[in-house]
Amino acid sequence: MSFLWPNNLFLLALLPLLVLLYLWILRRRRKAPVRLASIAIAKLAVGKGPGWRRHVPPLVMLLALAALLVATARPTATITLPLSERTIILAMDVSGSMRAEDVKPNRLVASQEAAKAFIADLPREVKVGVVSFAGTAAVVQAPTTSRDDILAAIDRFQLQRGTATGSGIVLSLATLFPDAGIEISHITGQRSMPRMLGDKDKKDDFQPVPAGSYNSAAIIMLTDGQRTTGPDPIDAAKMAADRGIRVYTVGVGTTNGEIIGFEGWSMRVRLDEATLKNVAVLTQGEYFYAGTADDLKKVYQNLSSRMVVERKETEISALFAALGAVLALAAAGLSLWWFGRVA
Repeated sequence: MSFLWPNNLFLLALLPLLVLLYLWILRRRRKAPVRLASIAIAKLAVGKGPGWRRHVPPLVMLLALAALLVATARPTATITLPLSERTIILAMDVSGSMRAEDVKPNRLVASQEAAKAFIADLPREVKVGVVSFAGTAAVVQAPTTSRDDILAAIDRFQLQRGTATGSGIVLSLATLFPDAGIEISHITGQRSMPRMLGDKDKKDDFQPVPAGSYNSAAIIMLTDGQRTTGPDPIDAAKMAADRGIRVYTVGVGTTNGEIIGFEGWSMRVRLDEATLKNVAVLTQGEYFYAGTADDLKKVYQNLSSRMVVERKETEISALFAALGAVLALAAAGLSLWWFGRVA
């Protein structure tokens, strides 16, 4: 725990003075003469003394003052809070190797089912966009809160040749920051719109931020192979890191490499775990390996719990102020209950 106004903590030095004042008042009361009519009455008065209870309300009030004084120093703490706004981009590999059946029923279907379960576990206010990538990348669904549109987009996947993992990251960034001027024509295969005279170059205004510092969005990239085309995924990861976006990478399939054949042709595929781990490290994300359909579902379940909360440095002065108020009321209540007076 830290404090925005730490100098106010010196006010706590007043508490020992209050304790000394309280002890002085008690001592003065003991010295004050009390006239009683008889010894019997004196014994009766001593027998009904408040004992230890008379010290409880002042002690509780002292704790209340301590809490209120700490609140004036504006304490802060790193706590877990629900995100008020969140956008997640699912960047999913649709290369031909996703037909492999080492993950049952095959890699593509398993990833689709796991992604759908992930969507179902997210709060309704979380926006989700879907980007597919193979030789090129495409936005299958722009970020939306409509779960039906997202699920329909996942069902529309069409397998293609090539694996451009870097393209998937870059297009996901362009989807999250549509006004940032990120060039995407070379990764989508589409011609870019001509620049209008007087348009400001967004790239010139870009200022990098600390990696992982942008908590309102994240990218989850799933792939089963090595990059065969498109930009280097490490360069794409650096772009994400400069924008504070975390990239969580999920590897599916075999890490040793195997030959997969279908429709009269064959190809050798191998999961590039080293690159996926580096992408996650650069962006302050995390890498997950899913060797089976059950593993893949567990990965998405793990991710769903992380996508809706964040650990954030938050001022907690109100908590100490509330604690002080409750303790003050408790001290007054105990005094009134036991002695029939507040002071």
